[in-house]
Parts: sequence; C-alpha cells; structure tokens
Amino acid sequence: MCTGRSKAENPPELTEIGFDGMIGGNGSYVEVNDQIVMHVHIDADQCRHIVDWCHARGLEFYLESNNGLFASENFRAAARPVLQLYMGRKGVENAGQLETDDVMHGVIYGGELYRDDVNKVSFILSSYQDYLDAVRDFPDMKVGTWGGAGETALFGDMGVKDIDKARAVRVAVEALGADMADTVAMGDAKVDIPMFEACATSVCMGSGGEEARAAADFVTTRVDDDGLWNAFSHLHLI
Repeated sequence: MCTGRSKAENPPELTEIGFDGMIGGNGSYVEVNDQIVMHVHIDADQCRHIVDWCHARGLEFYLESNNGLFASENFRAAARPVLQLYMGRKGVENAGQLETDDVMHGVIYGGELYRDDVNKVSFILSSYQDYLDAVRDFPDMKVGTWGGAGETALFGDMGVKDIDKARAVRVAVEALGADMADTVAMGDAKVDIPMFEACATSVCMGSGGEEARAAADFVTTRVDDDGLWNAFSHLHLI
C-alpha cells in the first residue's frame, strides 16, 4: 500500500485486507514485512513553526503522525463542510451528510501540537493564497495542495523536502530484493505522478485527476466501478 496517509489514519477495514508493507505520508514512511526501513519526520522546530504559522493565520490543521492525527482546536467543525465538498467531488453519495469523523480515522482532539513525530501537516485553505504564502514562508519544506487542482484545492500540506512516493518505492523495492522493472503503480492524484514515472507500469483510477490520468500508462474505471479489478485484469495479474 502506498498512500499519503500516515499509519494511524488507515481504518481497520483497509488494514484487514492484509499488506506485505506500507508506504505512508507521501513517501516519508516505508515498512516492509513489519519492519520499518525508512522513516523521515518533520523536526520539532519545523513543527512548532508550522503550528504557530497556522494559528497566526486562523487556519485549522492536523498533524499526521503514525501515533495519531493531532487536530487543531476547531478542526472538527471547520473541516466538516470542506470534507463534504471533497467527498462529493469523489462521487460519494450523501456526502453532504457526512461528519468529519465519518471521513477521517484516527483523529485526536486536544493533544499536544508541538511534536517531533510528525510525517506531514495538512491545513484547510481559506484561499489559494494560503498555499502561495506557505511556499514563500517555508522554503525548507515540501509544500503542496490536495482536494482539487490549482485554485480549487481544499487543503495545503507540508512535509519533508525531497521526499516523495518515487523515492519510497525504490527503498521498498530494494528492501524486498525485487526489481523496479516488475513494479506497477496505481494512483489517482498529482502527488502520484513521480511514482508513475519511477515504476515500470502506471495505472490511474478513472476517478483520478486530469494530470494523473494524463501521466499514467493506463486509465482504469472508477474505484467504485471495479477500478482495481479491471486494472488487474488488463495487466493480466488475475
């Protein structure tokens, strides 16, 4: 499994499928056969800077750690309409009735926000300018957006510079003693493009973003329309 999520964010129905390993935090964490082979954190000073910056701008956020998702004071209420919009864009039925905790697993409210175990930080954008200012104010961080393309993005995020899924896949493949020539990447977002480029074959979900679809070798159907099954079948894996 290769995901932007940190380990604590994975719900039981996902982990119970059974995986030989996990790449989390958009490449900051690599686990193979229950062994951690790479884990890169935002350091404590960087975390404090991000938390103080978000507070000063009135932005709600959560710190993504393998020990939990540590949310800011008013995140639950502020995130509800944003996550409803996000899930609606993904075609989820009754998205407008979802609560924050229906969408996000592992959120901890009232926890310590100055931390040294954070993989990355996501914050709710009040406007696209928040993202642009984050790029300016955090030149030592990798700053991105998610939840929409360009100015339609709903969240900004910050992580360790020069970390991505492509690097993490190479680390995992080396730990497995495998060959990159045998790799298949599946994703649905712009953040997956470096992984698409690194792997021998790339597949984008039909529900994926325009840039991700254009970068993939093959576009399958939507996730909720047997996208994985159809991709595995197309690649003769089943």
